[in-house]
Amino acid sequence: MGTSLDIKIKRANKVYHAGEMLSGVVVICGKDSVQHQGISLTVEGTVNLQLSAKSVGVFEAFYNSVKPIQIINSTIEMVKPGKFPSGKTEIPFEFPLHVKGNKVLYETYHGVFVNIQPQKGKLTPSPVDFTITPETLQNVKERALLPKFLIRGHLNSTNCVITQPLTGELVVESSEAAIKSIELQLVRVETCGCAEGYARDATEIQNIQIADGDVCRNLSVPIYMVFPRLFTCPTLETTNFKVEFEVNIVVLLQGDHLITENFPLKLCRM
Repeated sequence: MGTSLDIKIKRANKVYHAGEMLSGVVVICGKDSVQHQGISLTVEGTVNLQLSAKSVGVFEAFYNSVKPIQIINSTIEMVKPGKFPSGKTEIPFEFPLHVKGNKVLYETYHGVFVNIQPQKGKLTPSPVDFTITPETLQNVKERALLPKFLIRGHLNSTNCVITQPLTGELVVESSEAAIKSIELQLVRVETCGCAEGYARDATEIQNIQIADGDVCRNLSVPIYMVFPRLFTCPTLETTNFKVEFEVNIVVLLQGDHLITENFPLKLCRM
């Protein structure tokens, strides 16, 4: 068996904030002693931007100019050149996480077009009341062909703590057509760009059915959605990229009439 090297972090959950100490050990195991030229440990944090295939031709200049944004870079020398004995050797390390210049240490996040490799927010509740009728719908070509309906409801807040659910309620007061389904659709909107232009891509990351079939009129239907941990992050807006979230209330009527009402969300971590 050859020599193996492993890095073990002391903190079990591996969640750190800017300025905190990162500590652990480098473990070197080998059957025989081994000569080495020294060991250094480097920690890097980057934001990687990439365009979807449909946007490359539109913003070719931007696509070619996209470079990873480095937000943290530290290197420490752990061991000078020498020899490791056979068996197991543990080398402890500890250093603070400091960002470069005036950069911000964003929360680790992996999206489709924005990846952040290694912030707490301030929340102000923002309840929203809504009314959905054929007259309130946007981008409808044949409004006169839609059946009459009236849907009211509210979201308790569109400023949301990412670890807490989105809540509210919805009431179908009237509808000429039978209702087939009511769903909540969570959408992530990633925007990246520069002086040459911006590309915006929306991706559905979660869809929850909150009602099935022709719901009773004037019956309160609860709205409750937990944000998926692996596909959401606090809302971000920087010079070169944005990560935003929206929720759609989608009502499917008999005759395949699809009604969609959109609400921008602001997610933060408290």
